[in-house]
Amino acid sequence: MEKEMIRHDNSIARRSFLKGTLAAATIASFPNALAAEKPAGEKQGTGSVSLRDKFFGCIAGCHIGSAMGAVVEGWSWERIEREHGTLDKLLGYHHYGNSNNWMREAGTTEDGVERQKLMITAIIEKQDRINAEDLRRAWVDHMNPNAAGLVSEPFEGALLAMARTHIPAADIGKYCDYSGLVSLSRSCHPIGLINAGDIRGAIDDVCEIGQLYNTANSRGILWAQVVVTAIAAATKPGATVDSVLGAIFDNCDKVDARFTRQAGIRGEIERALKLTADCSDFRQMREKFDTMYSGSGIPYSHSYANEIVTKAVCVFKMTKANTWEAMKAGVNMGRDTDCLTAVATGISGALSGAASIPNALVKQTDYATSVNPHTNSQRTLRETSDGLYNAFKARLAKMKAFAEEMGTA
Repeated sequence: MEKEMIRHDNSIARRSFLKGTLAAATIASFPNALAAEKPAGEKQGTGSVSLRDKFFGCIAGCHIGSAMGAVVEGWSWERIEREHGTLDKLLGYHHYGNSNNWMREAGTTEDGVERQKLMITAIIEKQDRINAEDLRRAWVDHMNPNAAGLVSEPFEGALLAMARTHIPAADIGKYCDYSGLVSLSRSCHPIGLINAGDIRGAIDDVCEIGQLYNTANSRGILWAQVVVTAIAAATKPGATVDSVLGAIFDNCDKVDARFTRQAGIRGEIERALKLTADCSDFRQMREKFDTMYSGSGIPYSHSYANEIVTKAVCVFKMTKANTWEAMKAGVNMGRDTDCLTAVATGISGALSGAASIPNALVKQTDYATSVNPHTNSQRTLRETSDGLYNAFKARLAKMKAFAEEMGTA
């Protein structure tokens, strides 16, 4: 019993903390903008958002936010402010230095979405939850072999080469040069969606497929649990910002300390929520975060999962899951803007849908995808989200048929 208490924190204290910070955020965050979109007295995240629309909101928010944030990826917020004021539109951009001369069409997504598209393809092909071998198969069958250094990180070329061998898929992540990065957390949204409402299933699956990018039980995988937990919780009927945050604290980093070291996830998110509780816009929030995250001087110094996921949870709370407001906040936060925006808008969209996102951005992102010669999939945003939604419905049908069959045994 004592060991159990050590592993599982004080959930009552956590709940009290959440109620306090959420109450403060409700008063401070976007009172005028959100008042125009939500009837008085309606809880944020509830209402008539269908599950299909939540799937679309998650995918559209992630992809459009990634494309918008890619323009200023790696910039300080001071530079973003100086050159753009508030960046709230899609622009063309160039990535990966002198390794290529490809100027991307405005709305072009980047490495994280390429990673995510392969998960989506694997799920659509299987019409069910996926394991590491399913995802490896999608890599080998669909990944552009020339993508590394164009629309994928250079190290992903080495992972693809290993995926083509007889190495077990779950062993591939052991040979990735970078551990603890946001690579998995910023792309694992489909795992939360195919497990909509099933938090335990989402956690189990991200631990499984995450081994293509990370060592089992490593921090990169443990932080990805936060993203899939939030998305699976957000899709539940009647979900709210409060219930999603509660699901994170109730389910994440709950490891058996005899075998797996905790990553300090709940404590770090709690500190950040307290730090930003009185922030009413991203300009206030980014200054607060400067006191918490400032790593530099090493490869991917802006892109560690703990920083990005923690910031995303705070953006989600501050914007009360308004997907468009979360997108602007992430894009203008500085540092790893595309990954932050992908996570913040993915969680927000899974709760509130995509109605707040200007339709012109959806159209432009779809167009950019249609002319992208290097992507592994040219599905539109709607085709992508509906493919996942239909796979989820197929999974439910299988579960129902199994329950009916075995219920009479």
